[in-house]
Amino acid sequence: MYNYKKQACRMLMLSAALALAFGTADAQKKSKSKTPPAAAVDTAKAKALALLAAKPPTALKPYKEVVPATAKTMKSFFTLHLVADKYLFEIPDSLLKKDILIVSRIDKAPAGFRLPGGLMSYAGDEVGESVIEFEKIPGDKIVMRSIAFREFSNDTTENGLSRSLINSNYQTIQGAFPIKALNKEGKSSVIDMTDYINSDNSIFALGDPFVRGLLGFLAVDRGFVDDAKAFPTNVEIRSVKTYNLKPGPFGGTPPPVTFEFNSSIVLLPAVPMKARLADPRIGFFSNSYVDFDANPHGVSNTSYIWRWRLEPKAADMEKYKRGELVEPQKPIVIYIDPATPKKWVPYLMQGINDWQGAFEKAGFKNAIVAKEPPLNDSTWNIDDARHSVLVYKPSSIPNASGPSIKDPRTGEILETHINWYHSVMTLVQNWYTVQAGAIDPRARKPQLDDELMGQLIRFVSSHEIGHTLGLMHNFGASSTVPVANLRNKAWVEEHGHTPSIMDYARFNYVAQPEDNISEKGIFPRIGDYDKWAIEWGYKLIPDAKNTNDEKPILNKWMVDKLASGKQYFYGSQVDPATNDIYKNNNPDPRDQSEDLGDDAMLASTYGIKNLKRVVPNLTTWLKEPNENYDKIADMYNEVVTEYQRFMGHVLKNIGGIYTTPKTVEQAGPIYAVVEKEKQKRAMAFLQEQLFTTPYWLMDSKLYDLSTADFSSVTKIQKGVLLQLIGAQRITTMLNEEHLYGDKAYTVTEMLNDLKKGVFSELATHKAISIYRRDLQKVYVEALINIISKQSTGLDNDGLSIVKAQAKSLALQLKAAATGANPATRAHLTDMYERLNNALKPKQDNA
Repeated sequence: MYNYKKQACRMLMLSAALALAFGTADAQKKSKSKTPPAAAVDTAKAKALALLAAKPPTALKPYKEVVPATAKTMKSFFTLHLVADKYLFEIPDSLLKKDILIVSRIDKAPAGFRLPGGLMSYAGDEVGESVIEFEKIPGDKIVMRSIAFREFSNDTTENGLSRSLINSNYQTIQGAFPIKALNKEGKSSVIDMTDYINSDNSIFALGDPFVRGLLGFLAVDRGFVDDAKAFPTNVEIRSVKTYNLKPGPFGGTPPPVTFEFNSSIVLLPAVPMKARLADPRIGFFSNSYVDFDANPHGVSNTSYIWRWRLEPKAADMEKYKRGELVEPQKPIVIYIDPATPKKWVPYLMQGINDWQGAFEKAGFKNAIVAKEPPLNDSTWNIDDARHSVLVYKPSSIPNASGPSIKDPRTGEILETHINWYHSVMTLVQNWYTVQAGAIDPRARKPQLDDELMGQLIRFVSSHEIGHTLGLMHNFGASSTVPVANLRNKAWVEEHGHTPSIMDYARFNYVAQPEDNISEKGIFPRIGDYDKWAIEWGYKLIPDAKNTNDEKPILNKWMVDKLASGKQYFYGSQVDPATNDIYKNNNPDPRDQSEDLGDDAMLASTYGIKNLKRVVPNLTTWLKEPNENYDKIADMYNEVVTEYQRFMGHVLKNIGGIYTTPKTVEQAGPIYAVVEKEKQKRAMAFLQEQLFTTPYWLMDSKLYDLSTADFSSVTKIQKGVLLQLIGAQRITTMLNEEHLYGDKAYTVTEMLNDLKKGVFSELATHKAISIYRRDLQKVYVEALINIISKQSTGLDNDGLSIVKAQAKSLALQLKAAATGANPATRAHLTDMYERLNNALKPKQDNA
């Protein structure tokens, strides 16, 4: 570490020596005296003169001694030298203080070790991303700083905020490295990075603090730099690291695990791409910043969307301005992992190439291309940051994802490594069997035909590519389609069942067998919204000098497009309360995953009709020789999950709020309560399809042969019931009642309708089945929890309404118990006593 105090002392000594030396010389000139004898020379003066004459100590060695002729040298934007087992970086002065991106991925994952949820557990998974810069400091050292881009100001005037922000955002030094040698021109410095790469750091390995916290300490003696490669625009370094795992929850220390990491070092563009401002009316991922320039009297939160840099060739710019299609200077090229099974490669490539039509809306042809890697080409490497790759992973996780690497300054997407897990095929087969089994005979098999599976793979590929292009999920797209159109063969085959492949609208479960709808009307595809999103995000505005100049133009595009049709509506996947993209607590019932159509009650009714056709045939369709019934039981559970989704789609209408972001140029409200009639229909649906025991989901034969049972269905009943009586929904509905008056579905109306349905036997004096008794007890306990204030978050007004409901129900229970059969009477009496005790608690006489 550089010692500033020591250097300050040295400077003081030099100053004293200079002052003493020059002062003595003046005195000698004035007195013209002879030189005194040697014995009389002042000792302090001699020491000062010697210090002045001495050269400062240095660790620098001759370049050829540090980088001998035997070194393996590789040149990129800096030069990499391998000397014995040392990895030397030769940093040119021109690279100092330049932004460099370092992305680390798992190259080889430990055998038999997976983090929870498979997070960062497979080859190809990204584990860290950092921007660094190198800087020379006194003492013949180079430091490496990590750079953050959360706040910015472009006002660099004398009194501007830029200088103050820099002073308040001093970038962290991640490492300091003595300069070993300078090249002969003195324009580059050689440092040894070996020990740092091998150390436990967040730059060249696990940068995610959550994942890093799951592991123990690094075993330094069991790690090494395995390899390094240099390419024109990037350097790839492969390192092996072993971690001692923390003790397990039940004691005992698990064995250590060894990873091999690949770190890509990439120089960020010298000329940053012109950023584009995000807009809540269209779904792009974005980077958020605190902008000190946008608001003259404060700060603003500014977001730049993620997108690739697509620009016409210089010779084609005028053609582009005239609206002619041109090829970009640098198209988006996505390679298919050589490890991918050959029979699936054409479908994956087609899913990528399907986006070419969307880019034509932005003025570019052949903007995105799928390719297979070149054969026998030693220069091609799957880890090379110049190559975007769809990586095929031998994983049991039934999933796929489309992450990308961005320039944090502008949102420019630089590269993508798409994760394609082998078991995603299990996932899409389950979806298709459950949602389309009633209308497509091809789904009624234990193993789907390759052609059908290939088309399923194609649609998932297109969806994930959409993410790599910057697009978020559009959970509102399917809500713009009238349910009747989903059964209209001509309409749905022409337009598709959702305007966006970025929606979670898997297959057309509304279509009925008699509609005779083909694959074109069942499968999702790149739709009108997707093409519009690519146009809005990627179409250049050449006459706009900067990002802010684009804003009014982009807004006009948006206003005009939204006025032209509902299909361009975007429903956010972001939770408005937490800004979390993984928790969709958006109160807008249009913005839901896995739903279809503009009426959840009608769509779910059709969906249940199809499930009733699927359930009795599961054993027949999926039975395989020499196999047990586990896979059939798994498919039954998929049916129950689909049923649960239908209930959730309907539930969200009760207390729901439509949220439609707008600018001042657009008419109409931003917030509106869901129509009262629609909310009451939602309650009626739940009473009919959920709280009335769905015996059609019972399959006693399958229960006898597998682990499947009806308990999963009763859990759904209880879960929905508890949400309806929950403090959060009651509070929301009270607020809506205050804001919207007669337009709102009141809490009292909702609870009365709920009680009437759940306790329908009280009016008819029918015997109450075991399933209904269980459900009714859940209802009563929910009321008691609120009354006893065990359920927090409810204000006094809500508490009063709940107490009134409890008193009314208690009287009804007491009256209905008379004359009931023994089981029903015991049940009703028990619930009455529980409520009565909660409403009239015993006084403490102590």
